Amino acid sequence: MEILSKLFGSEARVKIMRLFLFNPDIVYEVNNIAERVKEDPVRVRKELNALEKISLIKRKVVAKIPVKHGKKTEMRVTAYGYHLNRNFSYMAPLQNFLINAKPLQPKEIVKKITQLGTVKLLVISGVFIQDSESRVDLLVVGDNIKKTQLENVVKTLEAEIGKELKYAYFTTTDFIYRLSMYDKLIRDILDYPHDKIINKLGL
Repeated sequence: MEILSKLFGSEARVKIMRLFLFNPDIVYEVNNIAERVKEDPVRVRKELNALEKISLIKRKVVAKIPVKHGKKTEMRVTAYGYHLNRNFSYMAPLQNFLINAKPLQPKEIVKKITQLGTVKLLVISGVFIQDSESRVDLLVVGDNIKKTQLENVVKTLEAEIGKELKYAYFTTTDFIYRLSMYDKLIRDILDYPHDKIINKLGL
């Protein structure tokens, strides 16, 4: 992210660009974008203006209200949204660079997840290894990990990547039991492309 932020001007801009590239058919309002990328709305507006000027994104009316002027009624625009301009001149190379490049280094993911508790197994797949067929993007196995804290970390990762993540969490005991029973989800994760970036279970 540090390298990309220097190339593209700021970390906020990279996250916003990824959000639109991963979700090309969605129209986002400013506050929604700010929430998704975890940036200040004022900063988001500045970045959106810059991206609109180069035609990477387009503005779209998302809300109007009727306003009377004497006998006439006009529709006043009350809110705008933004969506990806699929006809952007450099769309293909930009998608190839920002989507296919690894969004986060394994050590960054490890640092965020290991703060939550005792992690025995951490597997990345899906968006992290450019495999759209994966059942999950992230598998966490460990103990003393609070669900709400894990959800918050996942939201932080989503903000940096620009895409909602599919993830699964199991306690060590539950995971070992499911593994011994050939649980379908576990097998679908471990039998297909993935990277174990923490493996204290000897798998």
